Amino acid sequence: MSTAGLKGINAVGHRGWVTVKCRICATKLDTTLDIVYMCPHCRDKYDAYFCAADARRLHYRCPFCGRRLELITPWIAEKRGTR
Repeated sequence: MSTAGLKGINAVGHRGWVTVKCRICATKLDTTLDIVYMCPHCRDKYDAYFCAADARRLHYRCPFCGRRLELITPWIAEKRGTR
């Protein structure tokens, strides 16, 4: 498979490596800047990442398995003073 002239897609700083989509609202989330929640059990199976608004609406529980959602980068939340 060719990359069709796309240069830098394998570079460490490429946005595709740090961008995920919210499973409910399909908002693109940057894991280095945004507060992102995930279910460690369903992450690989359902790509279960959630934005802060949807995680709050779900009461911080995974809609697939019912387990508690975890922050991907807790230092961002500490820096902003949220949960």
